[in-house]
Amino acid sequence: MDSQPLSTAPRHQPVYIVDGARTPFLKARGKPGPFTPVDLAVQCGRPLLMRQGLDPAAFDQVILGCVNVVSEEMNPARVAALRLGMGAQMPAFTVQINCGSGMQSIDTGYRYIRDGGADLVLAGGAEALSHAPLLFRQSAVDWFAELNQARSLPARLRALARLRPSLMKPVIGLERGLTDPIVGLNMGQTAEVVAQLFNIDRESADAYALTSHQRLAAAQEAGWLQDEVVPLFDSKGKHYSRDDGVRPDNSLDALAKLKPVFEKPYGQVTAGNSSQITDGASWVILASEQALIKHNLTPKAVIIDSHWAALDPEIMGLGPVLSSTALLQRHGHQLADIDLWEINEAFAAQVLACLEAWQDPSFCKRVLGLEDALGRLDPARLNVDGGAISLGHPVGTSGNRIVLHLINALQRHGLRRGIATECIGGGQSGAMLLETL
Repeated sequence: MDSQPLSTAPRHQPVYIVDGARTPFLKARGKPGPFTPVDLAVQCGRPLLMRQGLDPAAFDQVILGCVNVVSEEMNPARVAALRLGMGAQMPAFTVQINCGSGMQSIDTGYRYIRDGGADLVLAGGAEALSHAPLLFRQSAVDWFAELNQARSLPARLRALARLRPSLMKPVIGLERGLTDPIVGLNMGQTAEVVAQLFNIDRESADAYALTSHQRLAAAQEAGWLQDEVVPLFDSKGKHYSRDDGVRPDNSLDALAKLKPVFEKPYGQVTAGNSSQITDGASWVILASEQALIKHNLTPKAVIIDSHWAALDPEIMGLGPVLSSTALLQRHGHQLADIDLWEINEAFAAQVLACLEAWQDPSFCKRVLGLEDALGRLDPARLNVDGGAISLGHPVGTSGNRIVLHLINALQRHGLRRGIATECIGGGQSGAMLLETL
């Protein structure tokens, strides 16, 4: 009898999302907000762990997405894990892939559990963009170095004589961080590029932005976010319970009066049709089947697959088309097979350009390798409760939030299958395929 070769293919186990929570997203208002990234992560994590009745030490590891790490909180995942009472033995690490960091934390935990390396993972994202630092420009750094190295009185006097007030003018760290170092464009300029490629006009972008605000306001009033959003309390006892950037009274007339920010005077991208600079955190609990049984957990969804893609940084906003299409092809789905979509709203023009790209036969052939256009994504299935334009885009958090909210929206509507995806500064994108249980 011939012996059969042993299979070398890895045995993957299912990975479940048990629960999740996020903080309200608080708009940055020209000064550091009341919470650092770790403050946000801890205040978000405590009620989540309590309502599941989980011993914080029961987790195998903690993974947190964070882009703008403040100097007092190096490796915020570890700091947050210790402040959450998860014990000195808890491994915790921070991941950073710009706008995809919060999803990367889920994806990393998913792969650990899928491959048998863990059973219970706390995966999240935390960002306090209001705490982004002010920086010295390089000329000022050079001057400080010269002064520091001056050993004699004459040398110090010569250095002091070269001091100019302009050296002390700070550089806004967030502005530098949102500018791509390869192509020299900031993220808003890349949105202008894709808007021109797909003929997205100002009126369409403003109309999309208005819908985002209307949908979020409706979700807040209907109470659809109550189980998702946990309140924050600052050191003075002030209570924060809602995303505070939403403008229910917004109008197309008001949006039309805003001037272009990045390409004056004829650009399409304004403050009104762009994502807001905000602070916020989000966590989800990932578990294996063994962990569900051991801890008596009831899952909300199962992660089917994920995919990461990359493209020219100049057109980074089209990234969701690449990563999501790869998922669709791998599982034999069409756009219409996906019940709900979450595409992070970095810019209205960028989201609309993604929708146009799927309908463009030339783009689909040249870039996606398809025989024809993929088709039309029904806007009624997209970001059904608003998105980053109305609630904000804390960069390291957003990828986590869209996964969490996608699950909650699918359950509320009695639907099964969804994709969450985002473009990523630097020319990348991530997408995750989920099914509710």
